Amino acid sequence: MAELTVVFADLTGSTAIFEKLGNTKAVQVITSLTHWIGHVCEKHNGHVVKYLGDGVLILFKESDNALIAAIELQKIHHDRIRHWPLALKMRLQIGMARGDVVEQDGDCYGDAVNVASRLSDLSGSEQILINESVSNQISNLSSFRSRCLGPMIIRGRVETCIVYRVEWQDEIHSEVFTVPARLMPSTFKKNDLKTTYLELSWLDINVKFNVADLPVYLGRDDDAQFVVQDPRVSRKHAVIEWRTGNFYLKDISSYGTWLRFSNGDSTISLRRQDCMLLLNGEIALGASFEDFSVPTVTFKFQGET
Repeated sequence: MAELTVVFADLTGSTAIFEKLGNTKAVQVITSLTHWIGHVCEKHNGHVVKYLGDGVLILFKESDNALIAAIELQKIHHDRIRHWPLALKMRLQIGMARGDVVEQDGDCYGDAVNVASRLSDLSGSEQILINESVSNQISNLSSFRSRCLGPMIIRGRVETCIVYRVEWQDEIHSEVFTVPARLMPSTFKKNDLKTTYLELSWLDINVKFNVADLPVYLGRDDDAQFVVQDPRVSRKHAVIEWRTGNFYLKDISSYGTWLRFSNGDSTISLRRQDCMLLLNGEIALGASFEDFSVPTVTFKFQGET
């Protein structure tokens, strides 16, 4: 057993590639890209554990090297696909976590492996999500920028995970790695519950829910508390719950739910997962925010006036 930094790098949009190019050509393209990912990571002292179809699992002894490799991957790949047809663009999403890892029979095991995998799933395209242990091990914080997304629920874990989004784009100017902190007061006193409201809006529909009204289901079904009539929206698409003094959004749909907060352009992709609602923001149902036509529900918290 050793303390290592685990990286999952996945290509999005591979299903469309098979549809457009056919099986043989698609396999060639995806294999070429995943082996390029492996080569870049090995150049920065990473060890490729295995290739996973359209993804790669890599181990690093040091978080600095892992982060340098991840940023290089995003920058090169972003520039590479800039002029590709939209239907053929496969973007990178990367999750990274540090902890004790056991390597055995060509595979690896441990909590950090599970967390890195979940963070890769949660990250949006062209994003890098890391846990607190990675940020704490970075030796030169001034070289990197990030935004703290606060504590998130990771499927299969009891405890929440402090998550950061690495801002690798040169044009983004924001704070450097910060100490773990919630982005809004996420717990309320019992006396506050009657005056704590969640307001949901879509087109001309605007509904305000008291904490006592939760859970609130969003979907096409007439039985949903907040109805969104769009073919991409599942009958019961997502649910907002109140747990341990916090609002949580959980995806229960066929096509996924996307979430972004009002403090920036960070997007979290949920697939049968949940996320703590830390700030006011927007929810895209059935497609990402990149689709301008996606049904987008605005949510905000407010006290009674």
